[in-house]
Amino acid sequence: MASDAWLTLLAAAGAPAGAAWRAALNASGTAEALVASAPRALLAQGLPEESVASLKSPDRAALERGRAWLSSNRRRLVTYGGEHYPPLLAQLPDPPLALWVEGENIAQLAAPQLAVVGSRNPTRGGLDTAEQFARYLAARGLTITSGLAIGIDGAGHRGALAQIGGTIAVLGGGLDAIYPRQHADLAAAIAEHGLLVSEYAPGVEPHKAHFPQRNRIIAGLSLGTLVVEATRRSGSLITARLAADYGREVFAIPGSIHNPLARGCHLLIRGGAKLVEEAADILVELAPQLKVDLATIERAHEEPASGSAAVDAPEYRNVLNLLGFDPRSISDLAEDSGLTAAELSSMLLVLELEGLVEALPGGRYSRLRKRD
Repeated sequence: MASDAWLTLLAAAGAPAGAAWRAALNASGTAEALVASAPRALLAQGLPEESVASLKSPDRAALERGRAWLSSNRRRLVTYGGEHYPPLLAQLPDPPLALWVEGENIAQLAAPQLAVVGSRNPTRGGLDTAEQFARYLAARGLTITSGLAIGIDGAGHRGALAQIGGTIAVLGGGLDAIYPRQHADLAAAIAEHGLLVSEYAPGVEPHKAHFPQRNRIIAGLSLGTLVVEATRRSGSLITARLAADYGREVFAIPGSIHNPLARGCHLLIRGGAKLVEEAADILVELAPQLKVDLATIERAHEEPASGSAAVDAPEYRNVLNLLGFDPRSISDLAEDSGLTAAELSSMLLVLELEGLVEALPGGRYSRLRKRD
């Protein structure tokens, strides 16, 4: 359960909190120390008078809503500088003071992520592409992060749900007000198997002005952003430009010159985004961050050699021996090997690209017999 000091701080600061709040928190050391500070000291740290007044006389109803929401299982408040705060998000020039999170695996916040975004009115082909890319990449350990919107966002979430990497949905309002309502069932599935995340406290309704702020979190959590279909005025381009500003990779799928939904992607490509035609292209670009041997990926379609680095390394031989030829899940392999799911995901990706293992539906893997 979050401390009352953090709830008081967030109720006074609102979202997104300005730089003065982060500076005051850093100067005070803890939320408790900040809340206990004298008004004069807070004013000297640059906080406006009305903010100091809110801190000293907090909105009791807002505090109670926060406490009530956090009292349920699988719900947490992840605070700036805290144990589970995502390192990539902390690198932003304007990171959120806290994230309200619902889901079982809080460690997923810090997992390698790819943002998948695009049009709310995509073509059938765009929906299929987003879902197929998300399924492929999540099956290889990447968490797919998006905004729960109708269209490409939803397709990305659905493609990733049953895979190893799973999915994270970042909302533009409190997690007690799922938006859009058409995705209530999808949100429930994500809360069960992934994570729902918001900078906005319970009781805060979704608002048009919130979504650009939500987009910075999607981009900030992710190693890269993939745009599937988008017009030149699409909000997805905001996410992509934020990703570029943060030094993250930007990927775009090209389309017909006659398709208005391809024009935003073409604009990004002309501006330096990586053109991708298949999901494996993204793995090649993210290989350094994912600690996957790029040379191994480039040999993906070659015959597996008995003297390859993956086969010769004892840890890889051990995984192959544990895997056998019957399908096994990452969790089973983790239990038998003592390796983490993240370590196994990277190793299995290398072995798959060597042609030694096969990724199967449901997040399982099977060893492949050597070809004659």
